[in-house]
Amino acid sequence: MSELISILSQNLWLFSIISFVFAAVIGSFINVVIHRFPVMLKREWQQECNQYLNEYHQELIAPISKQLNNPIDDYPEKYNLVVPASACPKCKTNIKPWHNLPIIGWLMLKGKCAACGTSISPRYPIIELLTGLAVALLAYHFGPGWEFIFATVLTFVLIALTGIDLDEMLLPDQLTLPLLWLGLLINLNSTFASPTDAMIGAAAGYMSLWSVFWAFKLLTGKEGMGYGDFKLLAVFGAWFGWQMLPLIILLSSLVGAIVGIALIVTKKINKTNPIPFGPYIAAAGWIAMIWGSNITNWYLSTL
Repeated sequence: MSELISILSQNLWLFSIISFVFAAVIGSFINVVIHRFPVMLKREWQQECNQYLNEYHQELIAPISKQLNNPIDDYPEKYNLVVPASACPKCKTNIKPWHNLPIIGWLMLKGKCAACGTSISPRYPIIELLTGLAVALLAYHFGPGWEFIFATVLTFVLIALTGIDLDEMLLPDQLTLPLLWLGLLINLNSTFASPTDAMIGAAAGYMSLWSVFWAFKLLTGKEGMGYGDFKLLAVFGAWFGWQMLPLIILLSSLVGAIVGIALIVTKKINKTNPIPFGPYIAAAGWIAMIWGSNITNWYLSTL
């Protein structure tokens, strides 16, 4: 094993190519997570609500059930990240294994279902390609080792969180909180930051956006962001220490403002439409993981 690591360390391009192929395959699974995990959560919330109504307000169930047309009910009863097999949403034909190959499968099908010709969103190969390229860059930057492994896990979850937040305006605790605890645990050995910096970073990351949230709400009476954003910034504080938080906040705010203004100018949205902030925090945190120190040093050198 040590000999293999030595070979890969000396051939980072080879390691990057291997990492790209592996990550693209995981990217295919991330597509499944982005689509199915919110459905699983909504179904769980619905069951909890039904259980509450059954127990305390049975008289409300019948009239409410008649009025609701819940899209969650359109999915099979057994619906999770593994079952059922991937299928065309229109004709329900199962997708053949070779058509599920990352990126290549979509190109083979020319972006259409083999059975009925329904268009397949280009988002699927884009996420597979993005995942592969991101992990290949991590492989070249870190080389084989624990830093690369942990950074890859973080990247996988960040891409899933980004897709879910764009679709649902939701950053599930089931994904953000395990990342938070993992960041604190891996830094017990100072993998990316000292234990003290990681603990302060987790608290400062959460409290900084929490403070902005309440200041904005008290001034305007409106909620400017969700609690998931607080937790995601706390994740980066736990992973990379409090020192990276100002850069992450600055980068995410800058990119978010540029994208938001562009969407308003092009009339994709209007000023009243909410914009998910999680993707910008995720992108800024990922950039800080690789180039954060260089960006900070460059900025300080210009003062």
